[in-house]
Amino acid sequence: MDAALVLSLADRVAALATRSGMHPAARTIGARADEWARVRGLVTGAPDSSPLGRARFDRLAGRIFPQAPADRVELFTRWLIWAYALDDAIDDTSVGGSATAVHGLYADLLGALRRGHAKPEARPLEVALAELWRETVPGTDPQWRRRFLRHMEEHRAGCAEEAVDRRTGRMPTLEEFPGLRRRAAAPFLFDLAEPVLGVALDAGLAVTPSWKALVESTADMITWVNDVISYPKETRPGAPPPVGNYVAVIGEVYRLEPAEAARRVVDLIARRAPRVRGAARALAAELDRLQITPQGRRDAAAIVRTLLAAPRAHLDWLTETGRYALPAAGSPVVPVHRQAAGLRSHLDDTVTGLR
Repeated sequence: MDAALVLSLADRVAALATRSGMHPAARTIGARADEWARVRGLVTGAPDSSPLGRARFDRLAGRIFPQAPADRVELFTRWLIWAYALDDAIDDTSVGGSATAVHGLYADLLGALRRGHAKPEARPLEVALAELWRETVPGTDPQWRRRFLRHMEEHRAGCAEEAVDRRTGRMPTLEEFPGLRRRAAAPFLFDLAEPVLGVALDAGLAVTPSWKALVESTADMITWVNDVISYPKETRPGAPPPVGNYVAVIGEVYRLEPAEAARRVVDLIARRAPRVRGAARALAAELDRLQITPQGRRDAAAIVRTLLAAPRAHLDWLTETGRYALPAAGSPVVPVHRQAAGLRSHLDDTVTGLR
């Protein structure tokens, strides 16, 4: 798959026009997080011997949270490592073809969260998750914890749905795919913006249609870009049916060659971007309706700012990570595009309206 196709979004979408920043402590954060992953048994062997070891999640975390406290960015980096390790444990093993196995794996993981500790002789995923939970929950409120666990349950359901489709060889329909893709793409990761930034999202705002549209549209942009880049990895010889990849689904429905299917997915990404900004602007009215306090408005603005920047941060990370085999030698570099006219003022207006 031509990486230039994805990188062309920086010219087509105003919100993706400007290269993301980087946390100044990213290198140290990466070294500490990589050591944690090795000690916890999530990454084994030489660091460059597996897609997980080559991923450089510190770069993604540092781009999403370029100004957050370093210890919080390191915590998010470890969450990313854990989430992708879980993804690999499902997709790259027999677990990915059995809904029963997915539910069994997740039962152990959720049990560790509810107990507050892993079982004796638990697998590395369970041990690491219990540790991450203990480090994350201090300072969070009950509604955040309920929302996080609900999103983990949604992830469990999404992975189980994908397992059934892999086993039967059934591709999701175009109507089914977006929701399934969101559920299977670790939706709980979006909740981590609050403990990383040290803010709290108002419980009423979190259930509004505007907030749901903002998070879902942001997730769509990120996951669909990922699908274009990861398509060669997911369709390598011996791989299970790529039921969770939009390029594969579009190709199956319209009987298209992969290159044309990828172009259609990129077009859909470009058309999804205005929904993100539209949902963010609509939140201003919700803040007034719900009579959110000044502090609540500042907290919401901090999270919205992070969500608006996340798709470009993810795009830049895709040029740095070794998780996916890009078709050119080395990792292509996204050019530092000139900021699209009016983009900064639009971003400032969107966030200012939430304060």
